[in-house]
Amino acid sequence: MSCVGAITFNLTTAALMVLMFKSGMLLIGDGDLRKRPVPYGALALAVVAVGAVVLQLSWSGAMDALDGDPHESGWWRVVTSVFMQNGGVFGTVWNIATLAVIAALAQWFWGGPLMLALFAGGILLPQRIDALFGESAPSTDPRNFAGSSGATYFLAATLAAGLVLSSTAPKARLMAVGVPVAGLAMWLAQDNGHGLVACYGFVLGAVVLPLARLSPRVLLPTGVSEETPAQRGQ
Repeated sequence: MSCVGAITFNLTTAALMVLMFKSGMLLIGDGDLRKRPVPYGALALAVVAVGAVVLQLSWSGAMDALDGDPHESGWWRVVTSVFMQNGGVFGTVWNIATLAVIAALAQWFWGGPLMLALFAGGILLPQRIDALFGESAPSTDPRNFAGSSGATYFLAATLAAGLVLSSTAPKARLMAVGVPVAGLAMWLAQDNGHGLVACYGFVLGAVVLPLARLSPRVLLPTGVSEETPAQRGQ
């Protein structure tokens, strides 16, 4: 990839994250975030991600043992590779920061259990789709054998789906719909897996939210199943 191509790739990838972050903020409302409950699930994911980086720095064999190289055996790799980082200092900081922020927003909307389940979907679904279409390499997964960005973008896109289904504001819904549209364009134009996993996450979020609202069990935080800040136009 040329220097210009790499810059364009990184800029469009970051722009998609900003779009999903804004969707998440609209979804949960403009209130003081300090008054919201501590998102312990998001904190746990961030702690694991930081711990994995510490492990990489202290053990030279960590990447070889825990990355997602399809040529190596190990059932655990599909999970552990998410918390390995191979994007340098900036990439590592970006991945962990976006994971912490998006997981917090997702927990405030989805609740801890559903947030973690959707994050797990972002880990496992790309590999399953690859297998479905006979791909032996993780072509639809932007991890490149390691990195949390794919699962984070997947989770962030569920927030955009939630905004589409919860908001009555046309501009907000249009912005949220732009997530899968932009994601698909990025995949087709740049072979950018972040865009494709965002499409997956958007679809799954659109399927899960109505089911969670109709479930006899309380799957969503109080108020989400009935009226969200987005529905009130906040």
